[in-house]
Amino acid sequence: MSTFQIGRYFEDFMEGELIIHSTSKTIFESDNNLFSLLTMNHHPVHTNNDYAQKNDHAKILVVGTLVFSLVVGFTVPDVSGKAIANLEYEDIKHLAPVFINDTLYAKTKVLACIPSKSKNDRGIVYVETTAFNEKGQEILSFKRKVLVKRRNYEERQSLNA
Repeated sequence: MSTFQIGRYFEDFMEGELIIHSTSKTIFESDNNLFSLLTMNHHPVHTNNDYAQKNDHAKILVVGTLVFSLVVGFTVPDVSGKAIANLEYEDIKHLAPVFINDTLYAKTKVLACIPSKSKNDRGIVYVETTAFNEKGQEILSFKRKVLVKRRNYEERQSLNA
């Protein structure tokens, strides 16, 4: 039986590379409602159609942290599937509102690949991800640093066991 493979090793990333993520999602009302309940974000602009209609966008806004969480999830198979840890998220920008039934997509640019100075079985991949809707409008961007395994990681772990 073969093992499930996800992600890329540190050596597989190239500075300047643009990764178009294959995962996408249409956000349904149930997604937004469940996320609002789970995170205790009960602001009526996310859960009350009457309230939302009387405010700036005149319809329910999807919770921004749901959008962020989904987009991070889109990147896992291509960016952090072989991660040891996500080290940092920075410069998170909500660029446009997201509404129920919007479909989200994402792309990631590799900004830097930094070998670890203390352990030769890993390195830091620094990326910037941009998400956009079905109209091509950018809706979210963020940068993050991910500590990623090198190909020799498993060898080193078995030697230390």
